Amino acid sequence: MSCLQTIADYGLRSVGIGERLLPRSDFTMCQQFTLIGSGMVWNLYFGILALLFGFFLATTLAVAKSVESRWVRKPAEWFIFLFRGSPLFIQFFLAYEAFAMLPRAGIPILGLTVDTNWITRAWAGALFVLFLNTSAYAAEIFYGALRSVPKGDLEAADAYGLSGWSKFRRVTWPTMLRLAWPSYTNEAIFLFHATTLVFFSGFPAFRQEGDALYYAKYFADKTFNPFIPYPIAAFYFILLTLSVIGIFGLINRRLNRHLSRERRMKMRFRPQIIR
Repeated sequence: MSCLQTIADYGLRSVGIGERLLPRSDFTMCQQFTLIGSGMVWNLYFGILALLFGFFLATTLAVAKSVESRWVRKPAEWFIFLFRGSPLFIQFFLAYEAFAMLPRAGIPILGLTVDTNWITRAWAGALFVLFLNTSAYAAEIFYGALRSVPKGDLEAADAYGLSGWSKFRRVTWPTMLRLAWPSYTNEAIFLFHATTLVFFSGFPAFRQEGDALYYAKYFADKTFNPFIPYPIAAFYFILLTLSVIGIFGLINRRLNRHLSRERRMKMRFRPQIIR
């Protein structure tokens, strides 16, 4: 079988397109690169959607944490503390156990039965946990940036007659993003790396259509040689990290376009040991 035929057969297997059966013997480098790369589709799915929805929740939490009313501030503080203070893997485990306790027949609401089976699958349940986790981390980043908005910028907004939502939208929020973006870029990278934990969580892969680590482990178990499939998975994540740095770097340049080159915030990747 040629490499092009292998790509055609297995390139989209992780989303249910192509060959159903995995290779059983005579594994080639093309098969391993193709299937592990196919699994990266799910890692991208988890990371992109969790970042997209988490960005808005994080902004809301950061603003809520900065207000004076304790009825608004305290829930935001406890949410951030809970998800930043506990390991992500334990959050996966607890969420799956909680979702599995829901009635399999569904929950009756207003005369209708709402299906609950889908929430225990990885594409929904694991995404929900990642969404909450990254929202808490990003909220703390945005909160720190919110408190660092220069007082002169706010006074200038007041001088122009801006107040309330108009002031936040045109001055406070853009300045907060500009200050927080380098750190938020690191959070995005950590989140994509954290998607590998979905494989170890209780959330099952749907019809054996797993992520990159699912296929890497499959080849490692079959060949008894982990030094080929796992470095291949690492290679794909390195490419993903470079892509995130490039895309977020362009956004950072856009956010700081009004500043001189010497004053622009530099993008620095600072890896952390434990999520």
